[in-house]
Amino acid sequence: MNARRTLGKIRAFFWRDFSIARSYRTVLLFETIEALFGVATFYFLSRFVESPALERSLPFGSNYFAFALVGFAFFDYMGVALSAFDASLEEARGNRTLEALLVTQTPVSVILAGSAIYPFVALALRTGIYLAWGTLFFGFSPRSANWAGATAILLASILAFAGLGILSASYQILFKRGNPAKWLVLGVSSLVGGLMYPVAVLPAPLRLLARLIPLTYSLEGMRAALLGGAGWRQLWPLLAALLGFAAILIPASFAVFAWALRRTKVTGTLTHM
Repeated sequence: MNARRTLGKIRAFFWRDFSIARSYRTVLLFETIEALFGVATFYFLSRFVESPALERSLPFGSNYFAFALVGFAFFDYMGVALSAFDASLEEARGNRTLEALLVTQTPVSVILAGSAIYPFVALALRTGIYLAWGTLFFGFSPRSANWAGATAILLASILAFAGLGILSASYQILFKRGNPAKWLVLGVSSLVGGLMYPVAVLPAPLRLLARLIPLTYSLEGMRAALLGGAGWRQLWPLLAALLGFAAILIPASFAVFAWALRRTKVTGTLTHM
Protein backbone atom coordinates (compact mmCIF):
# COMPACT_ATOMS: atom_id res chain seq x y z
CA MET A 1 0.00 0.00 0.00
CA ASN A 2 2.78 2.43 0.87
CA ALA A 3 4.56 1.65 -2.40
CA ARG A 4 1.37 2.27 -4.37
CA ARG A 5 0.77 5.55 -2.56
CA THR A 6 4.38 6.61 -3.23
CA LEU A 7 4.05 5.80 -6.92
CA GLY A 8 0.81 7.78 -7.02
CA LYS A 9 2.53 10.82 -5.57
CA ILE A 10 5.43 10.52 -8.00
CA ARG A 11 2.93 10.26 -10.87
CA ALA A 12 1.14 13.38 -9.60
CA PHE A 13 4.42 15.31 -9.54
CA PHE A 14 5.16 14.19 -13.11
CA TRP A 15 1.77 15.30 -14.44
CA ARG A 16 2.05 18.60 -12.59
CA ASP A 17 5.42 19.37 -14.17
CA PHE A 18 4.23 18.11 -17.55
CA SER A 19 1.20 20.44 -17.43
CA ILE A 20 3.43 23.38 -16.57
CA ALA A 21 5.88 22.55 -19.37
CA ARG A 22 3.04 22.10 -21.86
CA SER A 23 1.79 25.62 -21.10
CA TYR A 24 5.10 27.07 -22.33
CA ARG A 25 4.72 26.01 -25.93
CA THR A 26 7.05 28.68 -27.26
CA VAL A 27 9.87 27.41 -25.06
CA LEU A 28 9.30 23.86 -26.33
CA LEU A 29 9.38 25.13 -29.91
CA PHE A 30 12.69 26.95 -29.33
CA GLU A 31 14.19 23.87 -27.66
CA THR A 32 13.19 21.76 -30.68
CA ILE A 33 14.76 24.28 -33.06
CA GLU A 34 17.88 24.43 -30.88
CA ALA A 35 18.22 20.64 -31.21
CA LEU A 36 18.05 21.03 -34.99
CA PHE A 37 20.84 23.61 -34.84
CA GLY A 38 22.97 21.19 -32.82
CA VAL A 39 22.53 18.37 -35.33
CA ALA A 40 23.19 20.71 -38.27
CA THR A 41 26.32 22.06 -36.59
CA PHE A 42 27.84 18.59 -36.28
CA TYR A 43 26.86 17.83 -39.87
CA PHE A 44 28.71 20.84 -41.26
CA LEU A 45 31.64 20.14 -38.94
CA SER A 46 31.91 16.61 -40.32
CA ARG A 47 31.83 17.96 -43.88
CA PHE A 48 34.60 20.37 -43.03
CA VAL A 49 36.98 17.93 -41.32
CA GLU A 50 36.47 15.39 -44.10
CA SER A 51 37.13 17.96 -46.82
CA PRO A 52 40.46 17.79 -48.70
CA ALA A 53 40.43 21.60 -48.69
CA LEU A 54 40.53 21.77 -44.87
CA GLU A 55 43.98 23.36 -44.61
CA ARG A 56 43.22 25.90 -47.35
CA SER A 57 40.16 27.03 -45.40
CA LEU A 58 42.17 27.98 -42.30
CA PRO A 59 44.12 31.21 -41.69
CA PHE A 60 47.64 30.98 -43.11
CA GLY A 61 50.06 29.24 -40.77
CA SER A 62 47.38 27.95 -38.36
CA ASN A 63 45.81 24.56 -37.71
CA TYR A 64 42.35 23.38 -36.80
CA PHE A 65 43.08 23.35 -33.06
CA ALA A 66 44.01 27.03 -33.11
CA PHE A 67 40.98 27.81 -35.28
CA ALA A 68 38.59 26.04 -32.88
CA LEU A 69 40.27 27.41 -29.74
CA VAL A 70 39.77 31.01 -30.84
CA GLY A 71 36.18 30.21 -31.82
CA PHE A 72 35.27 28.69 -28.46
CA ALA A 73 37.20 31.27 -26.43
CA PHE A 74 35.49 34.27 -28.01
CA PHE A 75 32.03 32.81 -28.68
CA ASP A 76 31.49 33.11 -24.91
CA TYR A 77 31.42 36.89 -25.26
CA MET A 78 28.18 36.67 -27.15
CA GLY A 79 26.70 34.30 -24.57
CA VAL A 80 27.68 36.58 -21.70
CA ALA A 81 26.33 39.65 -23.49
CA LEU A 82 22.98 37.94 -23.96
CA SER A 83 22.79 36.82 -20.31
CA ALA A 84 24.60 39.43 -18.18
CA PHE A 85 21.89 42.09 -18.26
CA ASP A 86 19.12 39.54 -17.65
CA ALA A 87 20.99 38.04 -14.70
CA SER A 88 21.65 41.45 -13.15
CA LEU A 89 17.99 42.45 -13.39
CA GLU A 90 16.84 39.12 -11.97
CA GLU A 91 19.22 39.44 -9.03
CA ALA A 92 18.10 43.01 -8.31
CA ARG A 93 14.46 41.98 -8.50
CA GLY A 94 15.10 39.03 -6.21
CA ASN A 95 16.77 41.12 -3.48
CA ARG A 96 14.20 43.93 -3.82
CA THR A 97 16.67 46.59 -4.96
CA LEU A 98 15.52 46.98 -8.57
CA GLU A 99 12.93 49.69 -7.99
CA ALA A 100 15.22 51.67 -5.67
CA LEU A 101 17.97 51.51 -8.28
CA LEU A 102 15.79 52.64 -11.15
CA VAL A 103 14.22 55.61 -9.34
CA THR A 104 17.62 57.18 -8.64
CA GLN A 105 19.13 59.86 -10.87
CA THR A 106 21.50 57.32 -12.39
CA PRO A 107 21.02 57.18 -16.17
CA VAL A 108 19.76 53.89 -17.60
CA SER A 109 22.90 53.64 -19.74
CA VAL A 110 25.10 53.74 -16.63
CA ILE A 111 22.97 51.12 -14.87
CA LEU A 112 23.20 48.79 -17.86
CA ALA A 113 26.93 49.34 -18.36
CA GLY A 114 27.64 48.83 -14.66
CA SER A 115 25.63 45.60 -14.67
CA ALA A 116 27.83 44.12 -17.36
CA ILE A 117 31.29 45.15 -16.15
CA TYR A 118 31.99 42.24 -13.80
CA PRO A 119 30.74 39.45 -16.14
CA PHE A 120 32.93 40.75 -18.98
CA VAL A 121 36.00 41.20 -16.76
CA ALA A 122 35.55 37.65 -15.43
CA LEU A 123 35.15 36.39 -18.99
CA ALA A 124 38.33 38.20 -20.09
CA LEU A 125 40.20 36.33 -17.35
CA ARG A 126 38.70 33.03 -18.49
CA THR A 127 39.60 33.78 -22.11
CA GLY A 128 43.18 34.45 -21.06
CA ILE A 129 43.23 31.09 -19.27
CA TYR A 130 41.90 29.36 -22.41
CA LEU A 131 44.66 30.86 -24.55
CA ALA A 132 47.36 30.27 -21.91
CA TRP A 133 46.55 26.56 -21.58
CA GLY A 134 46.48 26.25 -25.36
CA THR A 135 49.89 27.94 -25.62
CA LEU A 136 51.57 26.05 -22.75
CA PHE A 137 50.43 22.51 -23.48
CA PHE A 138 48.72 22.17 -26.85
CA GLY A 139 50.78 24.03 -29.42
CA PHE A 140 48.74 27.20 -29.80
CA SER A 141 51.27 29.76 -31.01
CA PRO A 142 50.07 33.36 -31.53
CA ARG A 143 53.61 34.67 -32.07
CA SER A 144 52.72 36.84 -35.04
CA ALA A 145 49.44 38.04 -33.53
CA ASN A 146 48.25 41.62 -33.94
CA TRP A 147 47.17 42.13 -30.32
CA ALA A 148 46.09 45.72 -30.82
CA GLY A 149 43.90 44.69 -33.73
CA ALA A 150 42.45 41.78 -31.75
CA THR A 151 41.63 44.14 -28.87
CA ALA A 152 39.86 46.55 -31.23
CA ILE A 153 37.82 43.70 -32.75
CA LEU A 154 36.94 42.44 -29.26
CA LEU A 155 35.75 45.84 -28.01
CA ALA A 156 33.65 46.40 -31.13
CA SER A 157 32.22 42.89 -30.75
CA ILE A 158 31.22 43.53 -27.13
CA LEU A 159 29.38 46.69 -28.17
CA ALA A 160 27.50 44.84 -30.91
CA PHE A 161 26.67 41.88 -28.67
CA ALA A 162 25.62 44.16 -25.80
CA GLY A 163 22.86 45.63 -27.96
CA LEU A 164 21.35 42.16 -28.30
CA GLY A 165 21.70 41.59 -24.56
CA ILE A 166 19.89 44.82 -23.67
CA LEU A 167 17.03 43.86 -25.99
CA SER A 168 16.81 40.55 -24.12
CA ALA A 169 16.75 42.41 -20.80
CA SER A 170 13.89 44.53 -22.13
CA TYR A 171 11.90 41.36 -22.73
CA GLN A 172 12.56 40.25 -19.16
CA ILE A 173 11.46 43.62 -17.76
CA LEU A 174 8.16 43.32 -19.64
CA PHE A 175 7.35 39.63 -19.24
CA LYS A 176 9.22 38.73 -16.01
CA ARG A 177 10.90 35.69 -17.54
CA GLY A 178 13.98 34.98 -19.62
CA ASN A 179 13.78 35.71 -23.32
CA PRO A 180 13.55 32.38 -25.20
CA ALA A 181 14.60 34.14 -28.41
CA LYS A 182 18.13 34.64 -27.09
CA TRP A 183 18.67 30.88 -27.29
CA LEU A 184 17.51 31.04 -30.88
CA VAL A 185 20.04 33.82 -31.55
CA LEU A 186 22.80 31.76 -29.93
CA GLY A 187 21.77 28.68 -31.88
CA VAL A 188 21.77 30.47 -35.22
CA SER A 189 25.06 32.18 -34.41
CA SER A 190 26.79 28.93 -33.42
CA LEU A 191 25.50 27.27 -36.60
CA VAL A 192 26.42 29.91 -39.19
CA GLY A 193 28.86 32.24 -37.40
CA GLY A 194 32.02 30.19 -37.90
CA LEU A 195 32.37 28.76 -34.40
CA MET A 196 33.74 25.33 -35.36
CA TYR A 197 34.18 25.61 -39.12
CA PRO A 198 34.65 28.42 -41.66
CA VAL A 199 31.56 30.08 -43.07
CA ALA A 200 32.77 29.04 -46.54
CA VAL A 201 31.66 25.41 -45.98
CA LEU A 202 28.01 26.44 -45.59
CA PRO A 203 25.49 26.43 -48.44
CA ALA A 204 24.81 29.80 -50.07
CA PRO A 205 21.62 30.70 -48.11
CA LEU A 206 23.37 30.09 -44.78
CA ARG A 207 26.44 32.07 -45.91
CA LEU A 208 24.09 34.97 -46.59
CA LEU A 209 22.54 34.57 -43.15
CA ALA A 210 26.02 34.53 -41.61
CA ARG A 211 26.64 38.02 -42.98
CA LEU A 212 23.63 39.31 -41.07
CA ILE A 213 24.94 38.45 -37.59
CA PRO A 214 27.81 40.15 -35.73
CA LEU A 215 29.46 36.92 -34.53
CA THR A 216 30.65 36.11 -38.05
CA TYR A 217 32.68 39.32 -38.29
CA SER A 218 33.89 38.98 -34.70
CA LEU A 219 35.35 35.49 -35.12
CA GLU A 220 36.79 36.25 -38.55
CA GLY A 221 38.47 39.33 -37.13
CA MET A 222 39.83 37.57 -34.04
CA ARG A 223 41.24 34.73 -36.11
CA ALA A 224 42.73 37.08 -38.67
CA ALA A 225 44.42 39.14 -35.94
CA LEU A 226 45.54 36.31 -33.64
CA LEU A 227 46.31 33.53 -36.14
CA GLY A 228 47.10 35.38 -39.33
CA GLY A 229 48.72 38.52 -37.90
CA ALA A 230 46.45 40.64 -40.11
CA GLY A 231 47.16 44.35 -40.27
CA TRP A 232 44.72 47.22 -39.83
CA ARG A 233 43.93 47.40 -43.55
CA GLN A 234 42.75 43.78 -43.53
CA LEU A 235 40.88 44.13 -40.24
CA TRP A 236 39.14 47.40 -41.04
CA PRO A 237 36.18 45.93 -43.06
CA LEU A 238 35.43 43.52 -40.21
CA LEU A 239 35.84 46.24 -37.58
CA ALA A 240 33.60 48.58 -39.57
CA ALA A 241 30.89 45.91 -39.83
CA LEU A 242 30.94 45.35 -36.06
CA LEU A 243 30.80 49.09 -35.37
CA GLY A 244 27.89 49.31 -37.79
CA PHE A 245 26.00 46.65 -35.83
CA ALA A 246 26.79 48.52 -32.61
CA ALA A 247 25.66 51.86 -34.07
CA ILE A 248 22.26 50.32 -34.87
CA LEU A 249 21.76 47.98 -31.92
CA ILE A 250 22.95 50.13 -29.00
CA PRO A 251 20.62 53.14 -29.58
CA ALA A 252 17.75 50.84 -30.54
CA SER A 253 18.19 48.65 -27.47
CA PHE A 254 18.41 51.66 -25.12
CA ALA A 255 15.20 53.05 -26.62
CA VAL A 256 13.39 49.71 -26.25
CA PHE A 257 14.66 49.26 -22.68
CA ALA A 258 13.55 52.77 -21.69
CA TRP A 259 10.13 52.12 -23.21
CA ALA A 260 9.88 48.81 -21.32
CA LEU A 261 10.66 50.60 -18.05
CA ARG A 262 8.03 53.26 -18.68
CA ARG A 263 5.52 50.57 -19.55
CA THR A 264 6.09 48.58 -16.34
CA LYS A 265 5.95 51.73 -14.22
CA VAL A 266 2.59 52.61 -15.73
CA THR A 267 1.22 49.10 -15.13
CA GLY A 268 2.86 48.83 -11.71
CA THR A 269 4.59 45.55 -12.57
CA LEU A 270 8.22 46.66 -12.39
CA THR A 271 9.17 44.57 -9.37
CA HIS A 272 6.72 41.70 -9.84
CA MET A 273 8.39 38.27 -9.88
